[in-house]
Amino acid sequence: MFKWLLNSKTGAKPLGLGGIFIRIFVVFILLLFVYQLWIFLHICWWIKFNPSSSAFMEDRLEILQEKNPDVELRYKWVDYSKISINLKRAVVAEEDSKFLDHEGFDWEGIQKAYEKNLKKGKIVAGGSTISQQLAKNLFLSTKRTPWRKGEEAVITLMLEKMLTKRRILEIYLNVIEWGNGVFGAEAAARHYYKTSAANLGSGQAAKMAAMIPNPRFYDKHQSTKYLNRRAATIQARMYYAVIPK
Repeated sequence: MFKWLLNSKTGAKPLGLGGIFIRIFVVFILLLFVYQLWIFLHICWWIKFNPSSSAFMEDRLEILQEKNPDVELRYKWVDYSKISINLKRAVVAEEDSKFLDHEGFDWEGIQKAYEKNLKKGKIVAGGSTISQQLAKNLFLSTKRTPWRKGEEAVITLMLEKMLTKRRILEIYLNVIEWGNGVFGAEAAARHYYKTSAANLGSGQAAKMAAMIPNPRFYDKHQSTKYLNRRAATIQARMYYAVIPK
């Protein structure tokens, strides 16, 4: 590849700086295409088969194993039909009330979050939909990069085009972080309430939904006044949430 970039073949006219940049750009585009194809094929596979992990889960496991090499994540996949309707409604009410209506992006929610953050002078609200959050969880590392938002948008569009809303919510509920080393609805239900994801009551589900923005903090502080107030608000709203059948 380097010989091709520099055109160092015997007897060939040396490339100018512009020619080298053009070839580097072509290689970059080819690598980008291969990466997008890799993502697309994974999403196609997940139409029928369940992901066993995610980029975010792998990042967290690596961090946890730096302190304890023997640590393992608490995680168990559970089908959509075996997740309490209370939790589905609570999560949609808290994270993405227009989940069934949009095609991956809630532009009104993004605008409101931008205005709120501008007013506060710092980031206090996010406008990400469930599909956007799933894109980040499945494929993107926790590192901030200039192209991260663009890549998130592309993956979000792929998820929305290839998967049903039910499947997106099913995968989301199974891979999001719900505590320090705790991932997915089943592991979280057992960690916090010693029950299955199928048996979560409305109050339990509302509190779990309230934990999503900062799960590691609330894992250690499960009875803060803010968390309890937020859970009560979600519980009041969750019965109006529309979820996939």
